[in-house]
Amino acid sequence: MNIRLLAIGKTDNKELQQLIDDYTKRLSFYIKFDIEIIPDIKNVKNLSESQQKEKEGDLLLSKITATDQLILLDENGSTFSSVKFADYLQKKMNSGTKTLVFVIGGPYGFSEAVYLKANGKISLSLMTFSHQMVRLFFIEQLYRGFTILRNEPYHHQ
Repeated sequence: MNIRLLAIGKTDNKELQQLIDDYTKRLSFYIKFDIEIIPDIKNVKNLSESQQKEKEGDLLLSKITATDQLILLDENGSTFSSVKFADYLQKKMNSGTKTLVFVIGGPYGFSEAVYLKANGKISLSLMTFSHQMVRLFFIEQLYRGFTILRNEPYHHQ
């Protein structure tokens, strides 16, 4: 199985980017993983919230193939403990999923078209985090999930 993370807008904070790069490298020992950053929409001050979501949605959907499993990182999604998230990943691998694509939307969330295409939604927390922090938290949880599946000592119960 391959895992991709799509995210709107680049990470400006160098320290955060270094941590993201570190966990991305660690993940490469377990699974094929890549991050694709979709550039921020230009001239957003001239767009309504819904117009911005639509434009971002079109860009996101252009990166999805018919066989991809699309999972939105959304505040209204299912919540998991780290162990349950590891189980979720194992089930996806066992089901023959070829590519699992997780998506972090823009500042206003996802367009209706993206919600309709999605195969599921996961919430990392009831709290709100910056989109840049969510990238790090999510990639760290992916890494943690694979160390749990391999019974490695990274995760403590």
